[in-house]
Amino acid sequence: MDQVTVDQGFWDLFPDAQVNILYADGINNHDNDENVTERRQLLHNATKEAQKFLTNETFRLNPVIDQWRKAYQQFKKKKGARASVEALLKRANQGRTFEPINPLVDVYNSVSITYGVPVGIEDRDKIAGDMHLGIAKGGEAFDSVGDGKNEPALEGEVLWYDNDGAVCRCLNWRDGERTMLTEDSQNVVAVIESVNAEQIKRANEAMEELSKLIQHYFNVEPSQVFHLTKDNPTAVVPK
Repeated sequence: MDQVTVDQGFWDLFPDAQVNILYADGINNHDNDENVTERRQLLHNATKEAQKFLTNETFRLNPVIDQWRKAYQQFKKKKGARASVEALLKRANQGRTFEPINPLVDVYNSVSITYGVPVGIEDRDKIAGDMHLGIAKGGEAFDSVGDGKNEPALEGEVLWYDNDGAVCRCLNWRDGERTMLTEDSQNVVAVIESVNAEQIKRANEAMEELSKLIQHYFNVEPSQVFHLTKDNPTAVVPK
């Protein structure tokens, strides 16, 4: 994988959007008993921070949820698909806790919950060719995480994709098993999508925090943060 490109089709739907990209190499994502307590506290603190996005008793009327639901009305999607941040905030809204999974997943979940933004991280070594965000032609292969069942993308769906098919379906709804993070993932790409100015502000803060947490937990220096727009749609992997 040499670069991430956001296709024109995405900008046609969301001309004011921004996509933040961050690369990191040399991650050791194996579970670490030395920091599992710290990661549990990180998730606990994030859950408390989430309450600032959950001020309306009617969950769907909270601005973060409402904005993403309206964005998802702009393209074809699988029935019931929602932005990834909605699933996390719903869990926080229900008073449920987040238990550690693996270091990098814990880090990006904590950032997503704290800043109310969708955060995704993929294993770059599993991406076939370059990674794109664009509009599905329909039929792009997708093995859903958990069951491994092939659920091809729908024509007109917004998705992340590479030469072998879908990487993440319905914008940021769900990763595929083929490219998802595992404990053995070492070289990764992180993405945060935003569709309006208020989201962009939080996404910029979130990506800076993600960079700091990656340095803290993995002792590696991530790349600069790339801010992709319709006028600057590509982020090349630093060599």
